[in-house]
Amino acid sequence: MLRALELARRGCGHTRPNPPVGAVVVKGGKVVGEGWHRRAGGDHAEVAAMKNAARRGVKSQKGATLYVTLEPCSRPGRVGACTDAIIAAGISKVVYAVPDPNPKNRGRARIVLSKAGVKCERSESDVVNCLARELVGPFAKHVATGLPYVTVKIAMSLDGKICDDWGDARWISSEAARRETGRMRERVDAIMVGGETIRKDDPSLLSHGRQNLDLIRVVVSKSGNLPRNAQVFADGVPNKTFVFDDARKALVELGKMGVLHVLCEGGLKLARSLAEDGLVDSWYSVVSPCVIGSRSIRDKIVFHSAAATRDAHFTGGDLMMNSYKAKEFRKGGTCSLD
Repeated sequence: MLRALELARRGCGHTRPNPPVGAVVVKGGKVVGEGWHRRAGGDHAEVAAMKNAARRGVKSQKGATLYVTLEPCSRPGRVGACTDAIIAAGISKVVYAVPDPNPKNRGRARIVLSKAGVKCERSESDVVNCLARELVGPFAKHVATGLPYVTVKIAMSLDGKICDDWGDARWISSEAARRETGRMRERVDAIMVGGETIRKDDPSLLSHGRQNLDLIRVVVSKSGNLPRNAQVFADGVPNKTFVFDDARKALVELGKMGVLHVLCEGGLKLARSLAEDGLVDSWYSVVSPCVIGSRSIRDKIVFHSAAATRDAHFTGGDLMMNSYKAKEFRKGGTCSLD
């Protein structure tokens, strides 16, 4: 199941409006097939794993067990129902980590598969189930509310500064922390910033490592007064850029587009407005071991710290902390993953 989770993460940022899912086929105590959902309209993870097993020379999958991070779909959509494919392949047992967040489908896989003689049960591992819930969190929120899951990332100094007195916010965090931010951009559907960030920093809002051509760039600007030669408009890459005059309106429209996960990187006004509207689901705070005060970032005073906490980790000298806001999403009823 841990391998299935690892595979599922490869689909993050590419599967909207579907969730990232991974699957592994085991027969005779050996992994004989594995796969993940690459993008909407393509094979679901279960089918991809079973096809992979066939390509590996497995003539029959009768007696095999399928491990999957999310309850298999039991109704056809853009592709056929996974439960039908599982039954046709002769799989004898299915183990899944997270129930379908959609109340209309939740629990149906077990009913459908059991009628066909296929055992279907949920993973008993609390660790696996917790990791799977985190992975499918953006999809669960979208199903329940129609809105994307929002992560806010902020870099700050020890004295709580996110920029100096001249408005310079670049390079507060270390190179390692910026690489981690680049990896975060690879795993989300959209990057959101305020208009002032575009005017002052002119960021590309693209991943720094593995390119994500599915990534959407979003700018929130009430005035709409943005430089047309900014990178987000003029760099010539396939990634689309949308401009909205209101953060909530932006999230509503992105939700209609099937966007599941939005990473907000700046600035403070935008982050504050999202928080005040109750739209932030998780925070990444990068605390740089320096004091800016009334100085320029170039003259920042650097401190060395040996502190460590359970819910934080050091990234190139910076302290990166992650926190989640527990919420119960309601849409004519409660949608829970537990």
